[in-house]
Amino acid sequence: MATLRCTNHTLLGSPTCLARPRRAVVRAAVAVQAEAQPKVSLIRIGTRGSPLALAQARQTRDELKAAHTELAEDGAIEIIIIKTTGDMILDKPLADIGGKGLFTKEIDDALLEGSIDIAVHSMKDVPTYLPEGMILPCNLPREDVRDAFICLTAKTLGELPAGSVIGSASLRRQSQILYKYPSLKVVNFRGNVQTRLRKLKEGDVHATLLALAGLKRLDMPETATSVLSVDEMLPAVAQGAIGITCRSNDDKMMEYLSSLNHEDTRLAVACEREFLSVLDGNCRTPIAAYAYRDKDGNCSFRGLLASPDGSIVYETSRSGTYSFDDMVAIGQDAGHELKSKAGPGFFDGLQ
Repeated sequence: MATLRCTNHTLLGSPTCLARPRRAVVRAAVAVQAEAQPKVSLIRIGTRGSPLALAQARQTRDELKAAHTELAEDGAIEIIIIKTTGDMILDKPLADIGGKGLFTKEIDDALLEGSIDIAVHSMKDVPTYLPEGMILPCNLPREDVRDAFICLTAKTLGELPAGSVIGSASLRRQSQILYKYPSLKVVNFRGNVQTRLRKLKEGDVHATLLALAGLKRLDMPETATSVLSVDEMLPAVAQGAIGITCRSNDDKMMEYLSSLNHEDTRLAVACEREFLSVLDGNCRTPIAAYAYRDKDGNCSFRGLLASPDGSIVYETSRSGTYSFDDMVAIGQDAGHELKSKAGPGFFDGLQ
């Protein structure tokens, strides 16, 4: 330890701080004081507290550590759990408790207030608009977009007998199930992955559907009884993608996040979210979309708009170059087509 010197003889309030008997005492006091000071985190990550949300936050933390040596030190990154409205109210359908932003509002507030530096979200939970003062400069590489069918008595949806009850909080899944299998029944089924699996085992429902991406991130892919192709079940907008937000005036966080961004995912998500934005989708509107790079390197897009009971389904597809401007245009054009096909009365009936 370097020798402590005090030119004004007032260190720690002692006028004789340079006297030899005092030197060791001063050193010890300073050392204890330093040890008592907690290390200030360079990045505070805000997230929901579900096992899946925490897995995504830890993935973000690990990728930041791998990309930036200063973030690899212990304590450099802190994960902060924030309760959201969607986490606290589980006995009602999402549409009945506010629709958009149910899983992001409280986290957005913490970010804008400065309680956290970045926020990690499942992109399918993020509204198509962001609060003023916030940007989304990063999408991590997209996971598998497909849905998993989980059942103790049947291998596929088609094998379920008439009258079987499927648990799902997603109107997107409900509408597509009832469109193809009108003899089945879909009931509201909320909670995190573990809660839904427990309810399934307890016999609350005969089957359920979950995003395969979530099961993979939780190291639980074997939980899936079978995996539905995108032809059987078109995924939610941005399903399988993780988005990370920060304040728009925080250049340092933008620099960190830009280093993690996966451009193919960002463009696909932008295309799908543009489609959703044109349709002004909310939790009462079954909407599905999927944009991806095809074998020729171009963008292929499919979109769907339906009634909750599956009696009406509108679909469209597009293709174009895999570039931001073209893909945003694809999403917009596809959205306007389905909005025109459905007509204003269609949306009025979903309010």
